[in-house]
Amino acid sequence: MPNRHATSGLITPSRRQFLGSAAALGTAFAADMSTLDVLQNPTFASELKKQQKHVILLWLAGGASQLETWDPKPGQPTGGPFRPISTSVPGVEVSELLPKLAERMKHTAIIRSLNTKVGDHGGGAKLMETGRRPEPGTDFPDLGAICARELGRRDSQVPDYVSMYTSTEGRRKGTSGFLGSRYAPMFLSDQMTPKNIARLESISVSDHQARSDLRSLLAKGFAEHRQNDLVASHNTAYQRVKGLMASETLFDISGEPDSIRAMYGPTQFGEQCLVARRLVEAGVPFVKVARAWWDSHGQNFETHRELCADLDQSMSGLLDDLEQRGLLENTLVITLGEFGRTPRINPSLGRDHFASAWSCSLSGCGVRGGSVYGKTDPKGNTVVDGEAKAGDLFATIFEAVGISTHHEYYLGSRPVPIVDFGCEAISEVLA
Repeated sequence: MPNRHATSGLITPSRRQFLGSAAALGTAFAADMSTLDVLQNPTFASELKKQQKHVILLWLAGGASQLETWDPKPGQPTGGPFRPISTSVPGVEVSELLPKLAERMKHTAIIRSLNTKVGDHGGGAKLMETGRRPEPGTDFPDLGAICARELGRRDSQVPDYVSMYTSTEGRRKGTSGFLGSRYAPMFLSDQMTPKNIARLESISVSDHQARSDLRSLLAKGFAEHRQNDLVASHNTAYQRVKGLMASETLFDISGEPDSIRAMYGPTQFGEQCLVARRLVEAGVPFVKVARAWWDSHGQNFETHRELCADLDQSMSGLLDDLEQRGLLENTLVITLGEFGRTPRINPSLGRDHFASAWSCSLSGCGVRGGSVYGKTDPKGNTVVDGEAKAGDLFATIFEAVGISTHHEYYLGSRPVPIVDFGCEAISEVLA
């Protein structure tokens, strides 16, 4: 497999200069675990804001209804009880269940014409996680693993890919596929803080630091006379584990001001969105925050009244917080699930699985805010303009964050394009 730093063409001279500076700073931080949290270093944090791209995926597990979110159908028998509302962008309307996001439409592009054809949870999730249908014998990486590889720093001491999913319904861990375990997610399913990364209480801070200093001294002496990749790899792995231990504080929001926590709301989803902001600010390239229970086969409208309120509050707070910190221009926020919901309302007042004409949103980095791509018919049954496949969406995401859609990986001698064959970015929603 070729070295991406040699083949992707993604890294400009200025980026290399930045990475060199980052490496030097990373070495300095390694001497003191308490200073790894780059939130404490204004100079390094400022450079991160300028240079590194991030993705936060808000995964709406079970499949949100496009009619109750981004593609309302007023006046139709299947339109449901909620009315559309105007947004801050003239001519663009969304469901009244998203009033705060409507006010922030200048940051958001809507794609209303996804036709992904796979309407079962497992198959739909696999397709929308990897951007392509499965192939026998090939384990494709998911979006998070690709972004971790292409946007992460080789010397990074924070995780490259963090996935939070605390509900039991539809829980999926994610996969790095053929990219290998280096890009697998740090998966948090039953608590906000990663397990087994805290310093043992039986070891004092000073003793821990002394041990680290001694190890560094011995390692340096050993490496001086042995210039080979194995020694370098061992030291890199050690520093990475050390960094993961020091990053524990990034998952603790107790120190955040009440005003910031209020922006995100009091729910678990809101708190996880706040953790996501802290992680990208510290240099994590990809964070997935999953919110379950969108699978509304019964009582769709009551379900969406509750879930959309949570999404509206938490995502609005996230966009505002990222913007105020200068991070939104380098952070892409996505809302996506495995599919949408049927326009038809079933006898249980629910909407069933529907992958023929549904919606997603992209906000922030690389996106033309206020744009709307694609169109469905008046009842929402079919795409009538701008049909988009899963691979087209992935290409659009990659373009938005500066990943070349022409990049290829290699499985042995077989080239595997980063974007599925025949797919291309939707330029209409890109800045």
